[in-house]
Amino acid sequence: MLEKIGLPPSLFWGYVGLTLFMVGDGVEQGWISPYLVDRGVSVTDAASLITVYGVTVVIAAWLSGVLVQTLGPRRVMTAATVAFTVGSIGFIGVGVPTLNWPVMLVFYAVRGIGYPLFAYSFLTWINYSAPLRNRGLAVGWFWFMFSLGLSVIGPFYSSVTIPVIGHIGVLWTGLAFVLVGTVVAVMLNRDQIPAHEIHDLSAGELLKAVTLLRRPRISIGLVVKTVNGLGQYGLAVFMPIYLASFGYSTTEWLRMWSAVFTVAIFANLFFGYVGDRVGWRNTIQWVGGVAYAVVLVAVYYAPEVIGHNPALMTVIICMCGVTMAGYVPLSALFPMLAPDNKGAAMSILNLGAGLSTFAAPAIAGLLFDRFGAGAVLFTYAGFYLLSAVLTPFLKTPDELAGRTRNEMSLAPEPSQPA
Repeated sequence: MLEKIGLPPSLFWGYVGLTLFMVGDGVEQGWISPYLVDRGVSVTDAASLITVYGVTVVIAAWLSGVLVQTLGPRRVMTAATVAFTVGSIGFIGVGVPTLNWPVMLVFYAVRGIGYPLFAYSFLTWINYSAPLRNRGLAVGWFWFMFSLGLSVIGPFYSSVTIPVIGHIGVLWTGLAFVLVGTVVAVMLNRDQIPAHEIHDLSAGELLKAVTLLRRPRISIGLVVKTVNGLGQYGLAVFMPIYLASFGYSTTEWLRMWSAVFTVAIFANLFFGYVGDRVGWRNTIQWVGGVAYAVVLVAVYYAPEVIGHNPALMTVIICMCGVTMAGYVPLSALFPMLAPDNKGAAMSILNLGAGLSTFAAPAIAGLLFDRFGAGAVLFTYAGFYLLSAVLTPFLKTPDELAGRTRNEMSLAPEPSQPA
């Protein structure tokens, strides 16, 4: 049954453990900053805390793939849990109760190493072990489980338990979820990466997370991945302000934005399946690139046409969640661009995701006040069209060598199915 739905049976417990880990990490989503401000931390310090946390997240995500390539996924995922545990003990046990700012800053940054190192190491593991014919759907399941834990179950769990055990109690139970998730994903999960895929640990191997960028297709892929997250990380910066001018309240906006990610969770599975059938690049190019650009233009004009109509506006903006899922097959395609260094390739993919978190708000900040929401949305749309133009260049070494689809499916080191 698992094979029929595209979830690799050998990695099943890894997916379960990932979900539990992300529930533990997601319990604080949406409330940690206002909670600290209510306790007496300044808004500036709270923002600095989140910023430093974001920096460590990006660094850990960038290193995850190349560390898996040299140490193996189990060691890296275990190290991620150690970092999360140490950071949690210092942050929850010492920093928050006493509002000791230096302690909170240091240990929250250490805590930030945990989830990207754990989750993206497992994503790399999937790309080593999942069958090629269903690999797009396998990474679709990854993003489904990741988002389910981080953005759905985690915040819901907090909303139910905070009135009962308090904020600090919820943070401690989050650590318990993380520890259980690690046991399930690392110990119960029996899948093994072939020994020849693990390289010797050396400075040269670790530097491949940088030196691999000398390959043009990898650099192009980095651009495409960076564009992938512009809408996700940028719309929340200015869309509430833009929609307010048409009478939309903050509550209505939050419900729309929540609906976007609910739709995206299921769209991840759908386009993982579609990518395996019609081609990974085709899905990235036409759904993630062209269709997303069209949707962003529609999001700009929709309020001018429909006015204050929350139901219809929700439907329109939810198309962002549908089209952003068109990039799901990129997680399967990217390591195939460097089949001799899949882990290092995944590190660069994750770097692109991190760059999105900085580029998207920067573009919005640069353009919105001076030129309005239209300038931001049309700029984003232009970048998505650029990614559509670049995607056809993301060809694997097998394809460049002229190997046929049948030859690739029979080879021990396969490439993209279409």
